[in-house]
Amino acid sequence: MSDPVFLTGECFCGAVRYQISAPLKSAQMCHCSRCRKAFSGAGSAMAGVTPGSFSWLEGEAQLNLYEGRHGYGIAFCRTCGTTLCGTNRGDVMGITLGTLNENSSVKIARHIFVGSKADWDEIGGDAPKFDGAVDT
Repeated sequence: MSDPVFLTGECFCGAVRYQISAPLKSAQMCHCSRCRKAFSGAGSAMAGVTPGSFSWLEGEAQLNLYEGRHGYGIAFCRTCGTTLCGTNRGDVMGITLGTLNENSSVKIARHIFVGSKADWDEIGGDAPKFDGAVDT
């Protein structure tokens, strides 16, 4: 018996597709300067995935992985540049919310690194805001 598929996602060009078989967790927006650069915007909107619940459906060979010296990184489509997930030592730890195909019940639980957000970034909603990192 296979695990149920809760959500699917893909990159902008559709070359890379994934599925998740468990509800998302720990959704947050990060406003640090590194996320602004990596995501070409106000920051990153990501949610954690339960270990073992994430799998690539198509196009895994189309991925490029950037990993920083601390072991955390991102995987993105080499054709269209879409950042699909966050990694830790090569393992998928979370997905970018903008790549989901379906509406998810996940809500942003917190905004982190608000102390270093861009001056033009106007944060909406009522999720708590933290100047730095928060343990999840």
